[in-house]
Parts: sequence; structure tokens; C-alpha cells
Amino acid sequence: MRFGFVGSYGTVHEVVRMAQEAEAHGWDGFFTWDGISIGPVDTWDPWTLLGAVATRTSTIRLGAMIFPLARRRPWKVAREALTVDHLSGGRLVLPVGLGVSLDGGFGKVNGEAQTNRERAERLDEALAILEHAATGEPFSHHGTHYQVEDLVIAPRPVQQPRIPVWPVAAVGYPRSMGRAARWDGAVLQLSGTEDEPAAAEVARAAAWLRHRRDELRAQGEAVPGTFDVVQHGVLPTDPGAARAHVAELEEAGATWWVESRWDAATATPEALLAAIRQGPPR
Repeated sequence: MRFGFVGSYGTVHEVVRMAQEAEAHGWDGFFTWDGISIGPVDTWDPWTLLGAVATRTSTIRLGAMIFPLARRRPWKVAREALTVDHLSGGRLVLPVGLGVSLDGGFGKVNGEAQTNRERAERLDEALAILEHAATGEPFSHHGTHYQVEDLVIAPRPVQQPRIPVWPVAAVGYPRSMGRAARWDGAVLQLSGTEDEPAAAEVARAAAWLRHRRDELRAQGEAVPGTFDVVQHGVLPTDPGAARAHVAELEEAGATWWVESRWDAATATPEALLAAIRQGPPR
């Protein structure tokens, strides 16, 4: 089991400090988040922030929980991700999903995808474009939402064949789960709730994903050899209970725990930093 931490709240300098402290105290990953306007909280551009974090750390995995690709231009994401990948020496990972409707970047501007169906279509096309872009060779894409002709995104990423992608997998929803099965990992999510899946649900999801990946291989698709099952939430404050919780999830098939504290009343920058300094519950 590997352990990540989300720097959910704080000034830009505090969040960069959190990443440094996470690396120093044994965490395996540090994540920011990608929002435009979600309530009255300090919100930072994830790519600028990750670029800063990449230059202040040396070993920890970096990413955001999550990148909603439906409201980003895929070729621009390819360039941004490539840059952070090189700045970090190949430590970036891309958790991706549909995004949340309450983000003003969707609902308060014209021209953005408003339905889950369109966001899902844009997400799938964006992932296809990112995969082509990682080759460093000219590519074209002719989809419903994006048209690309003879585009080159160079140089290639440090990570080969591309930067790892972790799509959100809505537990029990074959379309969402099936999308994740084709890539490098799945961020498990219970649809319509912020609750984390229980260990039994994680086990069923992990088994479904393994089976689906085997089916894709049998059909001749190039499925990555390694695959992460990512669980996120808030661990118990008691260290023994926290260790028991992650041990149960690891037994169920999870490979990452990402500590994600979103209650602004309790997840103050000071509280986040204190939790980071306690280290992960190994």
C-alpha cells in the first residue's frame, strides 16, 4: 500500500510547504485539486502549483484529485503534463474524471459541457488525444468534440509509454469502471455520495477490474501491465485504527490510500500540516 495526501486548503506557499513536508515524512504521493470556482476558498491553478512542487521535491509522486478534462483543452493538458513530467523527473500521475457540477467553471460560464454524458464523451476523447500526444510524433484525431490534424507535442514524456492515467471509477457502473480498466489505475468513487467504498465494495470492484482487463487482453487490446486501485477518504485519528483500516483495504485489493480532507472547518492548513508530519499509517 502506498500513501498520498491532498493539500486541500491553504495559501499557495502553504501548499508547497505541505508537499515538502509530505516527502520528508514518508508519504508516497502529494496531490492538489483542479477547480475554478468552488465556494469561498483559496483556489490555485494545479499546473502552476505542481510545477512549483516539482522543483521543491525529488521523490514523491505528484498529481491532482482530480483533473476534470471535460473543461480543459486536451492538447494544452498534454503540454502542461509533459512540462511537469520533465520538471519532476517522471513523477506525475493523472487522476481524471468528469468534474463536479457545483464548480463555477462548468455551470457559470457559457460553452462548457453541462451534462455527464457530454463530459464523459469529452473525457474519452481527451484521453485518446493524450495517448497520441505522448508519442512525440504527428497525430490526428477526428471525434465528436475535438478535431486535430497533424499535431506534434514534443518532446516525449520522461515516463514511457506515457504518463500514468487514473480515471475515476464509479463503483457498480460498468461504463465508468470499464473506462478505468483500460488505463493505469482506478480512483474508486461511490456515485452520488462523498462516502468511501467499504472494503467489501473495494474487493468487488478490484475483482471486476481484473476480470475486465483480462477480457480486453483476450480481445487484443494493449492493456498496461500494472494497475493501481486508489482509495481516498479520511482515516481514523487513532493510529491503530488507521493501520487496521488500510490493512483491510489492502487485503481487498487497494494499492493506494490518498488522505483527502475536504471539511474546511477542520482541514485548516495547520491541521493538514500536523497530519502530514504524523506520517502515513504503515
